[in-house]
Amino acid sequence: MADPPTVCLPQCSLSSFSPVDSISVAKLVSQAKASTCSLDPMPTTPVKSSLPAQCPLIMEIINSSLESGIVPSTFKTASVTPILKKPGLDPDDLHNYRPIFNLPFLSKILERAVAAQLQQHISNHELYEPLQSGFRARHSTETALIKITSDLLITADTGHISILILLDLSAAFDTISHTILLTRLSDYLGLTGTALSWFQSYLTNRKQFVTIGDSSSTSAPINQGVPQGSVLGPLLFTIYMLSLGQIIRKHGLDFHSYADDTQLYLCTKPSTQLPPQSLVNCLHDLKLWMTSNLPKLNTNKTELMIVASKALLHKVGDLLLDVGGCSISPSTEVRNLGVILDSTLSFQSHIKSITKSDFYHLKNISRPWPSLS
Repeated sequence: MADPPTVCLPQCSLSSFSPVDSISVAKLVSQAKASTCSLDPMPTTPVKSSLPAQCPLIMEIINSSLESGIVPSTFKTASVTPILKKPGLDPDDLHNYRPIFNLPFLSKILERAVAAQLQQHISNHELYEPLQSGFRARHSTETALIKITSDLLITADTGHISILILLDLSAAFDTISHTILLTRLSDYLGLTGTALSWFQSYLTNRKQFVTIGDSSSTSAPINQGVPQGSVLGPLLFTIYMLSLGQIIRKHGLDFHSYADDTQLYLCTKPSTQLPPQSLVNCLHDLKLWMTSNLPKLNTNKTELMIVASKALLHKVGDLLLDVGGCSISPSTEVRNLGVILDSTLSFQSHIKSITKSDFYHLKNISRPWPSLS
């Protein structure tokens, strides 16, 4: 069994959150989207329009929570509305629905206050995973794609091949263990005292209910996963995944992540002795990590591709990779973060796809013109 990743305890700590002033509260409220939840005591728009009068009360609620390390129970219930993923889908098939989570407006303001201080702590002490582009300022799918394609092109120019693996996790945000997440906050970020107590309160006794039209279900407990529809959820997920990078680095592989999408790639010489043992060992340890940390690897959607020049691709032997007990063979092209990558990184398939889509939309736009003339 693989050794657990070594935890490098941070040389910093965050024992409490600082109180917010009226200027900070006004900024948090004014920048928040005016979305009203059925659990709100009054619509959001009047709250924002009467902010000077509401600000002292909102500030008192936020500071009371930050000081005590307790999140109000009314802030931990979500209203869930199912909507069809696409128009025209069968409404009788539950798989065709996407859940939309809605939380009380003030709960999001409280989360924004906490997120600002937590992000500042992480940034000041360089605790972010440097190869994670998800949910970070000045990072995006574009920065992730540029890093990956640049590395792959440089490898091809040196006369080597790259083995690219796109790992897919099933319902990753919904399978997070709250106990492990609190350990990550303590061991990796140095949270203690009321700061850690606040997150423990935030994660416990959460509930949700389903709303369809004027009807609502009874509330059901949420015992795992980061809170959906929340401000802190995406940030907490990236914190939860921090130890993943340690495992990959231990085996000498390159990687880059965007949220729950992780790309592994390995530079090697063309050989019939594929895959390299370091890749096999890394995948084995990743599988063990996921077993103990709950995220499940979706082997049906995990993809493999060999990237090299056309001349080198002909020299590559057969490759069959075992990923979580499922054999995966190389594809000639894969879709990565919305971009179609091919084995030679020519981007021809992606260009054709974009062109086809553009012509389709141009055709639809041109249809009304005869009736307008």
